[in-house]
Parts: sequence; C-alpha cells; structure tokens
Amino acid sequence: MFGWTPRQRNVAIASFLSWTLDAFDFFLLVFLLSDIASSYHVDIKEVTLAILLTLAVRPIGALLFGRAAEKYGRKPVLMVNILFFSFFELCTAAAPSLTVFLILRVIYGVAMGGVWGVASSLAMETIPDRSRGLMSGIFQAGYPFGYLLAGVVYGLLFSVVGWRGMFVIGAVPIFLLPFIYFKVQESPVWLAARERHESTALLPALKTHWKLCVYLVVLMAAFNFFSHGTQDLYPTFLKVQHGFDAHTVSIIAICYNIASIMGGVTFGVLSERIGRKKAIIIAALLSLPVLPLWAFAGGSWMLGLGAFLMQFMVQGAWGVIPSYLTELVPDNTRAVLPGFVYQLGNLIASVNATLQVYIAESHGHNYGLGMAMVAGTVAIVISVLVFFGRDTRGKVINAASNAKEANVSTST
Repeated sequence: MFGWTPRQRNVAIASFLSWTLDAFDFFLLVFLLSDIASSYHVDIKEVTLAILLTLAVRPIGALLFGRAAEKYGRKPVLMVNILFFSFFELCTAAAPSLTVFLILRVIYGVAMGGVWGVASSLAMETIPDRSRGLMSGIFQAGYPFGYLLAGVVYGLLFSVVGWRGMFVIGAVPIFLLPFIYFKVQESPVWLAARERHESTALLPALKTHWKLCVYLVVLMAAFNFFSHGTQDLYPTFLKVQHGFDAHTVSIIAICYNIASIMGGVTFGVLSERIGRKKAIIIAALLSLPVLPLWAFAGGSWMLGLGAFLMQFMVQGAWGVIPSYLTELVPDNTRAVLPGFVYQLGNLIASVNATLQVYIAESHGHNYGLGMAMVAGTVAIVISVLVFFGRDTRGKVINAASNAKEANVSTST
C-alpha cells in the first residue's frame, strides 16, 4: 500500500481503526437523542448535555493519556485507552436514569479524549514524511467513517435492539486490541528519543510556545464548531424538522459520511501539493455556497445532496489537521500537545449542540437556521485564522524512515 512497509501499513490500519471506532461510539449518541429523551421522559435539550459533557472533559483525557504516551510509548497507552472507552460505552447501556447516563458519558469522554493524540502521533511518526498528507487524510477520515458505521448500525439494528442495545454494540472496539498487540510496533521516533534519553516537560513547552498554543486552541475551537456544528444535530434535524424515518435518516447519514471520507483524503493529498494552509482555506470557503442547500432545502434528495457537499468540504478541511498539528508542535510533544489543544478546542465548542438547539427553539424549532448560523460563521473564522498562520508542508519528522526508503530505492 503506497510503497509502505508492513510495519507502516499495520500502524496506519490500527490508528485509522482506533479513531474510527472511537468516533463510532461517540456518534451512536447523536442518532439516539430523541429516543433517549423519550425513555427518560425529558426534553431533547437535556439529553444534548451528554454531548456537551463528553466534549468538555476530553482535554483531561488528552492530557492524561498523552503524557503517558510520551513516557511509556504510543502503543501500550493506545491499548489501555481503547479498553477504557469501550468499557464505559458498555456501561452506558445499563444507565437507569439520565443522571447516571450523564455521569457515564463524562467518564467515557475522558477516555475518548486520549485516542486522537496518541493514535495520530503513532501514525505520523511511523509513516514516511512524503506520505504525511495522505496519512493525515486517511486518519482523519476515520472520524466520518465511524459516523458512517454508526448510521449503518442505527438503520439496520435500532428497531431490533433499541437505544440500549446500540451502546452494547458500541463496545466492539475492544476487539481491536489483539491486532494492536500482535501486529503493531512502537513509534520509531519515540524509540529513538528514548535511546537518547530525551524528554520534554509539558509546562515548559507550553510556556515557551504559549502563543502557538493559544493560536492552536482557538483554531481547533473553530474547527470543532465546524464539524460538530454540521454533524451532531443533523439526524435530529432530519427526524424532527422534516419528519424522516430512521431508514431515510440512516441513508442520508451514510451518504454524507462517504463524502466526508472522500473530502478528507482528497484535501489531505492536495495539501502535499499546494500546502496545508491553501487546502484548508479552499475547503472552508467552499462550504459557504452549500449552506442554503444543506440547511434550507426541502425533500430528502436535496437535503441529502446538500449534506454530501457540506461534509465533503468540512471534513476536507479537517483532513489536513492531523499532519498540520503534528508539524506545528515542538518535538517530543506530539502525543500530548496536538491532542491537548485539539480537545481544549473541543471544550470551547462543547456548547455547540445546546447552542444550536437554543437558536432553533427560539425561532420556531428551526434547526436548519441554528446549524447554518454556526457553520457559516466558523467557516469564515477558520479561513482567517489559517491565513495568518504558517505553512508546514515538507517538515522532516521521521528521518529514519526516509533514510530506509532511500536505501531501498538505491538498492533496487
């Protein structure tokens, strides 16, 4: 695959699946908001607190698991991380009340928060530098692919197993552990740093690079508003505002998540040609003309087309982010700092679902308006922020892998 070694392919597969299954667990909830609300006899707005709380505590997980990965290695910490979030996803199925449900989602959110930083650092430090844009798009495509799987499972099994059964199914990531244990090797960059006895304390790095950290937190807040603002309430928008059944909602979700995967890989590869900044800005700005079709069209076909185009652009911009953050942060902080600023941005954006529901209910339950206001605003904010940032295309991270590739090319 792409001229990669078996070691690199296995790491790519494991990292992609880790983020995919993490996203699958998270997005099961967005399909079940109205059903959980009915089960607990509460309003949908109260259940959206689960999304807010899950997103809000993810920086804690990014910090805890990220620091552990810097000290003990990417592979073992990733395995522990997957075990934790799978277990608490399973516990969610048995929640007897909304209060217990929310507490379990908080604990799940801590576990979920560590996956992105640990898995992305393992991938970005293992694959060749020349393939980082491609791997960035593939890795980030795991997020919409997890959403797609959630949509498929919801459409096929919800009527059979109910919302509690869906969370039982959400424990399947635990079956990824044997593959990681037997087939995945540790990051060569981390191993080399350990042999040199190199380490970077987080607080000094934050103090030295505080301007960069603030910039990245603000940027990731905008990015998380962009993704969650166009995804989290869309199934509810289709069911409540347009009255579509579960099957129709599932088909539309599958279609726009296929578009998300295509967009992430497309713009990830494009960023190797035109630069990270240009790729992100183009994708973000192209989402603006799609807003009317995505949020205000009528009928399943037009809304489906709008959702397809919107997610192609949204996840297209996101497809550049794993490589961009990895390249921006200092050495020996790649397992903790990208994930930490990413999840701090999530903390700021955790109000998204509640905010959009508030806007919708203030305007006659017009969910389309609430989503469009958020999505349009942050698309512009992202473009401005990235424009004033610096480009990082071509940065050397995995010099050892590059040298091995050069030797192979010379010998052949």
